[in-house]
Amino acid sequence: MNITAAKKTDCRAIAELAMIAGEGIPEYFWEESRRQGETQYDVGARNAASEHENFSYRNTWLARLDGEVAGMLLAYRLPDAGQADDPADFPEFIRPLIELENLVPGSFYINMLASYPRFRGRGIGTGLMTQANLQAAASGCDLISLQVFDENVGALRLYQRLGYRIVDRRAIIPHPCIRHTGQILLLTRAIL
Repeated sequence: MNITAAKKTDCRAIAELAMIAGEGIPEYFWEESRRQGETQYDVGARNAASEHENFSYRNTWLARLDGEVAGMLLAYRLPDAGQADDPADFPEFIRPLIELENLVPGSFYINMLASYPRFRGRGIGTGLMTQANLQAAASGCDLISLQVFDENVGALRLYQRLGYRIVDRRAIIPHPCIRHTGQILLLTRAIL
């Protein structure tokens, strides 16, 4: 496996993997900004080409097997205390996610981790999480944070095996785009 920083030419793969990782949320936002003749994947690729947003190829690392994109990590440093997003600026069903982010200001935040189904079970997630630790240390953070739906037991098991601990949770606010019920968990781990 080879893990490298994504390039602008990788934006389509980033959009595809974001659809896998996003649990229905990217579809909601991308549908809102879809232009005539565009698919949601087109919108996602366009957004991933951003030079300024957090959802960007600049914050993405790709795992490749035999030269083919197999998975991705999208992660970045969250704003420091006092500079965070206001949950009230977001749709109600997104607010619990923002509230949890705001509990870990300045941490290195793993926004998305995904692999294509045909590559699962080959260590991609573990490899990308190792990359997250390297990037977090390079960014000067002393804490890594992430969120996961409690029903995503495979991802939760991976994170806990790697030393992440649940530090808080919020109830999921039902919405047609979210495929889960239950809770959103906030997990953290100190930089190794």
